[in-house]
Parts: sequence; C-alpha cells; structure tokens
Amino acid sequence: MAEFVPPDFEVPLGLETSDFVLEPLGPEHNEQDYHAWTSSIEHIAATPGFPDGSWPREMTRDENRADLQRHADDFRNRKGFTYTVLDPASRDVIGCVYIYPRPDSGYDACALSWVRESHAHLDTPLWRAVSQWLESDWPFASVQYAPRASAPASSGS
Repeated sequence: MAEFVPPDFEVPLGLETSDFVLEPLGPEHNEQDYHAWTSSIEHIAATPGFPDGSWPREMTRDENRADLQRHADDFRNRKGFTYTVLDPASRDVIGCVYIYPRPDSGYDACALSWVRESHAHLDTPLWRAVSQWLESDWPFASVQYAPRASAPASSGS
C-alpha cells in the first residue's frame, strides 16, 4: 500500500483558532471524549459525513479508550490523523477531526468532523478552518469532506 503522506512530510501537531484548538487525539482524552460524543449521539449521526450508521454507536469507556489508542497508533504510524477539538478556554473536548486515506475513491484523503450538540454553532466554522488547513498545510490534491449546509459550495476541487 502506498504511503498516506510522503516520508518527509511534517505532520501538523494541531491547529488553533479563536473558537477551538486541535491536538492529536489519544487515550489521555478518554473521559472527556467519551462524555462529548455520548452526550451528542443523535447530533453526530446527523452531521454531514456520518450517515452510514457505523458510528457513533454504544461503547463502554474501555472500548472508547481502545479506539482512542488505535487512532493514536495510526497517527504515530502515519496511517491516519485524528485530532481532538478542544475549547480554547476550558480545554474541554468539543469535537473531533479525522483525516484518513480513502483507497479507490479518486480522493487523496477523506476528512470527517463533528462537534458536540452543545457546540453545534461551531460545526461550520470547524469545517471551514479544517478545509483551509487541509488545502494550505497538507500534501493532498483532493480531499473528500462533506460540505455543510450553511457553507457555500466549493468552486474547485
């Protein structure tokens, strides 16, 4: 399998805006991550990009910790990149961003993101910021990332 990112590519360790901070997701985020998504299952399931029904699904805290460890291992091994989305002031987990390969899709990568229901107003700003970040700081020519209803359609690829 071809490498997801070039060997000399320096993977960004985060993104900061006035509304949120992204940092690599790991098992140390388990409690806050678990609370964030379990409090917002229906909201996340209705988020663009999540209609297949495979997640979110009921999980124990231990299953969630194992999932976060898998994401951290993928990041370390450069197979996929998952970032937790934090409130800049409280450092509470308010969402997640996933950047993974999508083999045989015609895209270099697939991005997904969600925010907890209490921070729904940040869904489109997060989508915009991540879209710009993927274009400016990542080595992908094309990324599949479901547009937001309140965001204007992209004119390019």
